[in-house]
Amino acid sequence: MPHDIRSAWFKTLGQLALILALAVVVGLLVGQVWPIVTVAALGVVAWHYWRLRKVLLRLTARQRLEPAQGRGVWNELDRLLFRGQAEMRTRKRRLLDMLRAYRAAAAALPDAVVVVERNSQRVQWFNKAASSLLGLQYPADIGAPVGDRLQPLPMSHWLAAGRNAEPMLDAASPVDPDLRLNLRLIPYSDQYWLLVARDVSKMLRLEQMRRDFVANVSHELRTPLTVVHGYLDMLEPSEHPDWAPMLAEMQKQSQRMTQLVEDLLTLSRLEAQESLPDENVAMAPMLATLRREAEALSQRRHTIVVQDEAGVDLAGSNKELHSAFSNLVSNAVRYTPVGGTITVRFAREGDGAVLSVRDTGYGIPSSHLPRITERFYRVSTSRSRESGGTGLGLSIVKHVLNLHQARLDIESEVGQGSTFSVHFGPERVEPRLDASLPVLTDQTA
Repeated sequence: MPHDIRSAWFKTLGQLALILALAVVVGLLVGQVWPIVTVAALGVVAWHYWRLRKVLLRLTARQRLEPAQGRGVWNELDRLLFRGQAEMRTRKRRLLDMLRAYRAAAAALPDAVVVVERNSQRVQWFNKAASSLLGLQYPADIGAPVGDRLQPLPMSHWLAAGRNAEPMLDAASPVDPDLRLNLRLIPYSDQYWLLVARDVSKMLRLEQMRRDFVANVSHELRTPLTVVHGYLDMLEPSEHPDWAPMLAEMQKQSQRMTQLVEDLLTLSRLEAQESLPDENVAMAPMLATLRREAEALSQRRHTIVVQDEAGVDLAGSNKELHSAFSNLVSNAVRYTPVGGTITVRFAREGDGAVLSVRDTGYGIPSSHLPRITERFYRVSTSRSRESGGTGLGLSIVKHVLNLHQARLDIESEVGQGSTFSVHFGPERVEPRLDASLPVLTDQTA
């Protein structure tokens, strides 16, 4: 107990003892001790009740009341209450200032911010940008169902997913269909969600301009490259032996540039597509084709193993899936030293299926894995150029898999090799049409 409170407490007890002692003395003088002591005790109780009333008035008063002077326990209580109220007002003022600052910052954001009550899915608050991007109006839309106010956006189904809701990457604004929005749902508490909408119209236009530029440039490069490649083929190294190394290098680089242009055109075509034909992809012939391609690229320098354990086919584009699988297999062959092993395995995974390509090559450092599917990203520039890669193969794989609602998992350890696994959901698995096709197991070359 602090010294001030202890002294005030003992002073109050001393005053009480003094009053009772005086009452006893007066009672002895008049010959009526107990009535005088009783009256004195009732007076003390009444005085304490009166001080208690003052404390209650202080607690309920809205204005600041200065504490009375004195050193009794009630005066000390008054001072403590006064100090607590002053500190509480200071904290409240600070919190209000912070709240105003946060609301001003949210109001100044170029992104639309909407606070949505989780259970009722009603609008609780929104900033100024929500009016221009989402069409919300204050105060009419406060408390209104967010799904009704943001028609024709599929808000009800999206909000029902809650924490698992995927961002809407390209949604039309309810205000202007030409305005494209990126919507994200952030559950920041058990009761409220934060709906954030960002205008991505300019970014999408720039992205489209980039795609058109790459596609147009790649298309225009086709003709001059074909001419250069044709003239190089016409030159006979036997007529000019000294030119042989130069001609060989020129042919190699022209072929590499041609492959780069073809990959860029393929990537541009995939980026422009929103869906693919839904065909039956026969996996037994597909795996046989992949084995032949790997053997041709390896030229007996590696051990090629192909395993078909799933016994099912896939639904999707046969051409695009072959392109993706072929890229994975060719990468495994290119980046595996002579004498290594490449294993292609197609197996079931629950109700889905997985195709994995495992090699015993150089491996990929973990720091490179998050960016390995970016276009032109190279783990080792010198090694990639020596192997003839364009840096676009895994980017093409990623786009093909996205169009098939599949995902690519990469596991790698430096010096131990890598495993690229393509996971397909149940909706992409179909019964094998021709059950007479042989099952590939441990075929090597």
